[in-house]
Amino acid sequence: MLNIGDTAPSFELPDQVGNDVSLSALINSGALVLYFYPADFSPVCTAEACAFRDVYDDLAKIEVQVVGISPQSRESHQRFATRFSLPFPLLFDASKRVIRVYGVDGPLGFGVRRATFLIGRDGRIENRVLSDFFVGSHINMIKQVLDR
Repeated sequence: MLNIGDTAPSFELPDQVGNDVSLSALINSGALVLYFYPADFSPVCTAEACAFRDVYDDLAKIEVQVVGISPQSRESHQRFATRFSLPFPLLFDASKRVIRVYGVDGPLGFGVRRATFLIGRDGRIENRVLSDFFVGSHINMIKQVLDR
């Protein structure tokens, strides 16, 4: 897994409405909370996405964006975003290419680890959290971003 201070690997992936989204375009507008999650609609992933949704406007005020990545289909992401009113892009990485390069592929290649990265405008990782089953540490990192 990538460490604080590492350069975030570039990527371009489609979002839930079919737009291609790149890391370079995202960080051109400010810092980025990039989070990886195992599956749309699972209880923990839903709680995490809704927690990020609930602070989305506060993050936007300080020019911090939120983007989620998982291997589910565009259609699944679209249903998930609509059902829970998620205002941020959900990118799908069916081949798990980006998931692997960020080092968050599950054990033996199964699943995806729950990880959140704070990426600065310079493309460097400023903070990161890895917690597969609990979202508290991910939410605490977002609170730190808002408090700075």
